[in-house]
Amino acid sequence: MTTQQNGYYGRLMLDLMGFSLTEGEREQLQNPHVGGVILFARNVESREQICALVSQIREASAQVIIAVDQEGGRVQRFRDGFTAFPPMQKLGDLVAQDSVAGLALTQDMGWLMASEVIACGLDISFAPVLDVDRDTSSIIGDRSFSDQPQVVVALAQAFIDGMHEAGMAATGKHFPGHGGIVADSHLEAPVDCRSWDELQAHDLKPFAALSDSLEGIMPAHITFPRVDAESVGFSSFWLQSVLRDQLGFNGVIFSDDLSMKGADIAGGYVDKARLALAAGCDMILVCNCPEGAAEVLDFMASSQVDGGDRIAKIRAWKFLHWDELENHPRRIKTIEQLKNLDAEQGAA
Repeated sequence: MTTQQNGYYGRLMLDLMGFSLTEGEREQLQNPHVGGVILFARNVESREQICALVSQIREASAQVIIAVDQEGGRVQRFRDGFTAFPPMQKLGDLVAQDSVAGLALTQDMGWLMASEVIACGLDISFAPVLDVDRDTSSIIGDRSFSDQPQVVVALAQAFIDGMHEAGMAATGKHFPGHGGIVADSHLEAPVDCRSWDELQAHDLKPFAALSDSLEGIMPAHITFPRVDAESVGFSSFWLQSVLRDQLGFNGVIFSDDLSMKGADIAGGYVDKARLALAAGCDMILVCNCPEGAAEVLDFMASSQVDGGDRIAKIRAWKFLHWDELENHPRRIKTIEQLKNLDAEQGAA
């Protein structure tokens, strides 16, 4: 089945060039193999414009997942008109001082982030980050809650609870953990030489503890040669034997962007798409390369790639309009608390 009928979604998530759909993008969204769209900062001019763009996307394809990376800190695509969220590490630092206040604010922040994104008509933000890190990884760092697995678990669960209150599915990333190496998988193909026992005792703990709370998981473009020869996102060992069988995860597995340098070890776009799908990815991302996305769509059509039946779990299940959210007491309280947090930690 290649259509989006009966709960089956196309298995490619792609991106857009600008503030509104081009005619070519509108036609591409109607391809039954396209099941998702991710928005970047280049697609954002204002809150009203985002809502208009989302409406255009929905008109072109009513059954498509619309996503963004709205973590906070360095990774927040929607800024003007939206709450300025701190990096997650600040919440970890707060919990170290006051566990009750830190967990409560984290849950409120998860609710607010998700509410603002859903109020624009999107389905998900790819969050939370479950990597265990503080200052080792060049790409994770303060995006992580903590370098202590148990702290990551507690804060991520609170954040997920808040997202769920707002009606948003949670996607943990970057399985099985990106916090043990300096290399940035956007720029190179990282290799982590730790053993299975080391990973299980540290980086894997958040994914194991939270597998039942997550609707989605995104693997890292990292190779762990002492565990498996294949990069995680192209490895049936990691995605099937570990994630599905050992951890019991039954949600959506998203590939990380296949245009990242870390994915190039698998070959060209068709090779990467074929290997990611064969390894167990439910939906693959191809961003910042329209030609690559077109190649993947041709491959999916010629190979008659089936639609994904898990992907419907990622749709937002509540909707709070901006008119209701703007002056919502919980939003006002959370914004004030985040301002106080920034001031207190800045002064420390």
